[in-house]
Amino acid sequence: MSDSLYTAIATSTGDGRAGGRAVSSDGLVDVKLAVPPEMGGPGGATNPEQLFAAGWASCFHSALKAVAAAQKVTFTDSAVVAEISVVPTEQGGYSLAAALHVELAGVDQAAADALVAAAHTVCPYSNATRGNIPVTVDATVA
Repeated sequence: MSDSLYTAIATSTGDGRAGGRAVSSDGLVDVKLAVPPEMGGPGGATNPEQLFAAGWASCFHSALKAVAAAQKVTFTDSAVVAEISVVPTEQGGYSLAAALHVELAGVDQAAADALVAAAHTVCPYSNATRGNIPVTVDATVA
């Protein structure tokens, strides 16, 4: 993509999610992979869904802060929890489903809901998954 602002590159080797390894091109990510016990694996290492959840939570959190700054809305504390689920398909394969839970302090519920909705329209992960997998997004005010 010639108009790309940034391209992340990672390589999976070995047995992929079943005991393999994933490494970013700059070496900053270097993780062993394992199938989680809930899916019949041994666990003991990370898995692609955890990495996707960490990426989406972090990206959405940044989008939330950028939207709040643009709207001149301040809050005192925030967190984004991303849940990525592996779900079976009718064709016998698997797909993903996601839930994003945003926790905000220092704003009322209406402001929190508006910020979360706005962040969901600008976050690259939200845009990439929109219409492709089921996604729910909610805000809780602490």
